[in-house]
Amino acid sequence: MTYRGKLRKQIMIVGAVVGAVVAALPTPAQAAPSESPDSVPGFNGTVLAVAYSGSTIYLGGTFTSAVVQGKTVARNRLAAVNAYTGELLPWAPAADGRVKALAVSGSSVYIGGDFGYVSGQKRDSLARLDAASGAVSSTFKHAIDGRPYALAAANGRLYVGGTITRVNGQTRTRLAAFNLTSGVLDSAWKPTVDDQVEALATVSGRVYVGGKFHQVNSTSGYDRLVALDPSSAAIVTAFKPKPAVIVFAIGVTSDGVYTAHGGQGGTATAYSLTGARRWSATFDGDAQAVTTLGDTVYVGGHFDHACRTARTGDQGVCLDGADDRVKLAALAMDDGHLRDWTANMNGVEGVLALASNPSLGAIAAGGAFTTINGVAQKRFAQFS
Repeated sequence: MTYRGKLRKQIMIVGAVVGAVVAALPTPAQAAPSESPDSVPGFNGTVLAVAYSGSTIYLGGTFTSAVVQGKTVARNRLAAVNAYTGELLPWAPAADGRVKALAVSGSSVYIGGDFGYVSGQKRDSLARLDAASGAVSSTFKHAIDGRPYALAAANGRLYVGGTITRVNGQTRTRLAAFNLTSGVLDSAWKPTVDDQVEALATVSGRVYVGGKFHQVNSTSGYDRLVALDPSSAAIVTAFKPKPAVIVFAIGVTSDGVYTAHGGQGGTATAYSLTGARRWSATFDGDAQAVTTLGDTVYVGGHFDHACRTARTGDQGVCLDGADDRVKLAALAMDDGHLRDWTANMNGVEGVLALASNPSLGAIAAGGAFTTINGVAQKRFAQFS
């Protein structure tokens, strides 16, 4: 499917487009996913995390069952769906509390959240599962003080962020890392931030960290968004964006960083690799999730409108006109203009998680919605 028309409904674009530090191939144009969701299962509770791995979509949240063609199937806060057929897969490990974050590496699925047991085995808010069978790893077992809110797997490590203060009795200040092969706590990667971490993303030798913090490694000037060295945890000083409000989610490409923010209303922002702001788009509610596909940035949240300027009033209301974009919007990657693509959802919390699959040309969305464009679709959707 192609975008409907060529009309560019403008939202506020702040700042000039700035070139990346290193040359990168331009992002290829890609047909937009359909505005109508695929046929996939629904869920009886909120979907908080989605992650693609090949033909599989892994999901985590607060749900205790999936709904397949009107039939209820037990799935305790974890599930998997075939991305090509929409079929609910038999993968069914069971967590006894919410699953807030997912990361997939090879044959392992890592989960983080508020649980104490997974499939009857004691696991303190962090666990490793077999991607095929769902079996709980016996060699990945850690005592965590605090809660993991974000996970990312790369560079031979599982990076974890949240409200963490100790791991296995060792001090960690909201960030930690584990060896993907042995599962042991990384003794070298131990950066510090002074408030909670909400988001992690990795690409091109950097670990991007977003959240509420103001100081990183006891250094000021890296408020809410920072890039760290993947091995030493040193600050990448070349990236210094300093967003004014909390960062809820991060999407990355080889030549750009895309963030979802709260605030008075909410914003989605594009940064160069130096942290220079390329553009910013304003909504009338928090932006809570972000992903990229082709030449488009997809943003999810609990907004109902995309504002035509950055001016917002009480409770984030758009002051200078707006276009309906209910919980989900598509923005042009190059300049942030609002795409015609529309998949309006209902509810208050809206979209809380997004992921993309370039080979399928699809995006997956999780949240608290129960309809899309007026048609029933409970808390999980894929657009391909």
